Amino acid sequence: MGPLAGYRIIELAGIGPGPFCGMMLSDMGAEVIRVERPAKDGRRPRDVLARNRKSLAVDLKHPEGVETVLRLCEGADALFEGFRPGVTERLGIGPEDCMGRNPKLVYGRMTGWGQDGPMAQAAGHDINYIGLSGALHAIGRAGERPVPPLNLVGDFGGGGMLLAYGLVCGLLEAQRSGKGQVVDAAMVDGAASLMAMFFTFAAQGAFKPERGTNLLDGGAHFYDTYETADGEHICIGSIEPQFYALLVEKAGLDKEQFAPQMDPSKWPELKAALTQVFKSKTQAEWCKIMEGTDVCFAPVLSIFDAPQHPHNVARKTFVDVEGLVQPAPAPRFSRTEPGIRSGARIPGEDSEDVLRSFDFSDAEIKALVTGGAVTKAG
Repeated sequence: MGPLAGYRIIELAGIGPGPFCGMMLSDMGAEVIRVERPAKDGRRPRDVLARNRKSLAVDLKHPEGVETVLRLCEGADALFEGFRPGVTERLGIGPEDCMGRNPKLVYGRMTGWGQDGPMAQAAGHDINYIGLSGALHAIGRAGERPVPPLNLVGDFGGGGMLLAYGLVCGLLEAQRSGKGQVVDAAMVDGAASLMAMFFTFAAQGAFKPERGTNLLDGGAHFYDTYETADGEHICIGSIEPQFYALLVEKAGLDKEQFAPQMDPSKWPELKAALTQVFKSKTQAEWCKIMEGTDVCFAPVLSIFDAPQHPHNVARKTFVDVEGLVQPAPAPRFSRTEPGIRSGARIPGEDSEDVLRSFDFSDAEIKALVTGGAVTKAG
């Protein structure tokens, strides 16, 4: 039972950051119910982001489907959605509709641009939101165009995780006030917040606008990735003087040549020298020399190799659920341990069970299914 056990949360199923938020909350023990469209093929999806939740298939364009969601709100602590601004209002399940049934409900809204502003109604994806935040401009090699960091910064770090944090904050406040509120989680806001430290650096004159020339963007020779003799890669982050000294020692570098660690004018020269050094041995050989030391070293592993690393194995960082290898719930707790109770469900697989748990009678459930407002899987 995780730390959020006992909380009931309704997820209006969407893509990307919404499911990630639902995964985080359900991993921590919350009962998260996915309200989603009926399955097209009836097959169980192999979707890590959909784990740990029950599935209720509802037609949100059906009047009785809308009423079903509103009744769920009466017995829930929170609801979150990821539609464009105004969509849930038009469906009849906007904040006023849902909080009218339950004034203590916390209503989370996940968008890219936010609920207001001149771009609020425009389509977009992770790459656009981080582009506007200042994050994308800073990521990439010197003299080259910006590199998309997968969709980690917008969808997940600045999106789903931000929404999960906002919902938990709202739930904590509702315990004191007895009142719900709306959480406006915008990926452009979240991505901007992830850049807070770099705004500090900029204010201190320690961050140049040219990407790939700064301390943490690959500009420094002691904070970067390097190719090894076997075509693999390693990464180092030897920032502190004592860690840098150990790098010089373990890599067999010339102490005099590498002495000017923090002189940016020397970084290109030292990086070229270090590139040749790391190409002289395989990844495994460098691991034997540096791994587990204070060099701040690690091999660069693919998602296929990472689950097999001894450290990850020892900590059970990755788990196998129904034949699907995936990251384990994080963070960890000493007493209320989070966990994975099930993999993804077929949309509508739990429709009847969910409705019964919200005190719908068998006759009401039959009528909803017969009328097409609710669908059962199978």
